Amino acid sequence: MGEPYRTLLGHFRHEIGHYYWDRLVARSKYLWPFRELFGDEREDYAASLQKHYDEGPPADWRQNHISAYASSHPWEDFAETFAHYLHIVDTLETGRGAGLVVRRNDGSPARVDFDPYSYPDINEMIDNWLDIAFALNNINRSMGQPDIYPFVISPVVKDKLGLVQNLLKEQAQLAEGWPLSAGRISAGQGRLEILHRLSPSA
Repeated sequence: MGEPYRTLLGHFRHEIGHYYWDRLVARSKYLWPFRELFGDEREDYAASLQKHYDEGPPADWRQNHISAYASSHPWEDFAETFAHYLHIVDTLETGRGAGLVVRRNDGSPARVDFDPYSYPDINEMIDNWLDIAFALNNINRSMGQPDIYPFVISPVVKDKLGLVQNLLKEQAQLAEGWPLSAGRISAGQGRLEILHRLSPSA
């Protein structure tokens, strides 16, 4: 697809992001916060994509988007951000299951001892993720392989990931009948089951 990073799993997660935008954002209280962060989705989609393929992304796309393709249209920005949220949560859960600990430059541990499905503070989650992604990238480089996570999470992108987390957290709690101020999802429920439960009834 002419992109430097695209896997089958990443593609599925991207398309899932489109599905949940329609289900959880389009006619919800999150529509205006979405527009403030991602832009106005009423912008001509076909024309936006054509411009992206003809001209490429803006020079400063890394300041506001997780990927170059995310800069093509607000819908694609949300789908790419949603996919990266799933990348981060799933990798942190795998690291947690393996008891992974990464030492930062100052010697302090970047521990993965929290359940990412319990929706920890987005800043804590991203800070730990960046330390672990840095270590994973260097491991790959030591094997002569490209970075496993060749992306930059800017402050704007972190805010976008935070919006994704907030909307998923609220829907998960509503699906379980929890009060919105408490509750957690057990990883043992299974990732697909969790995503299924996030879909509100039609």
